[in-house]
Amino acid sequence: MQRLYIIGSGPGGLDYLSPAARAALESCSDLVGHGLYLNLLGPLTEGKTRHKTPMGEELARATIALDLAAAGQTTALISSGDAGIYGMATVVFELLARKPKPEWAAVEIEVIPGISAMQAAAARVGAPLAHDFCVISLSDLLTDWDLIARRIDLAGQGDFAVALYNAVSNKRAWQLQEARNILLRYRQPETPVIVAFNVTRKGEQLTVTTLGDLDPEPLNMLSLVLVGNSETRRVGKWVYTPRGYHAKPELAGHPLVVAD
Repeated sequence: MQRLYIIGSGPGGLDYLSPAARAALESCSDLVGHGLYLNLLGPLTEGKTRHKTPMGEELARATIALDLAAAGQTTALISSGDAGIYGMATVVFELLARKPKPEWAAVEIEVIPGISAMQAAAARVGAPLAHDFCVISLSDLLTDWDLIARRIDLAGQGDFAVALYNAVSNKRAWQLQEARNILLRYRQPETPVIVAFNVTRKGEQLTVTTLGDLDPEPLNMLSLVLVGNSETRRVGKWVYTPRGYHAKPELAGHPLVVAD
């Protein structure tokens, strides 16, 4: 069978890899992905042919995976997090739409979801994404900054909690500072913010700060930023965004516990 699995491998720790993803990996002879993401799979790659491509070579990576599958090799194309959230799934379908090869038509494709970094980071601190939220990448490599800034502004107007991916890189940090400034038009400086690095991986770091104190300087491309909405608050060590349950009779009239 000519089969390609597009696998979301989760945030990094193998405990967060789904059983469906494990089963698909076991059935594969070939794995395609960025070297870091293949390395994070550890022993699950043993006995399989690894095809590594550097960051920025996503089109080549997807082409290799489709070609291997078309040649009869059961293949997995690996994304970190969820393959459909800033991942490799859309690259495959873009190739099929714009530059298809006749032999790719016979390939059976299955996209297997994974836990995204924003979910893993949110779970570490409580429930900051418990109400309506949006996800915005600050990278302007594929999207004009004017459009990114407009989306941030509208997220602020709509009072969404916001997950910011690709917050900074070695070449840019000003976008996160600008995103902070835009959101401060609509949020109080005390709004809780979670900065997460290497969630579920070796060297994991999580910091709870505020929008007013958010500093892009120490962050890098592996950093994720979660900004609460106007209702997001802290209780003890936890951060959560309420959904309105406080208005129900069981909670109405009970005062909030003030966080330390």
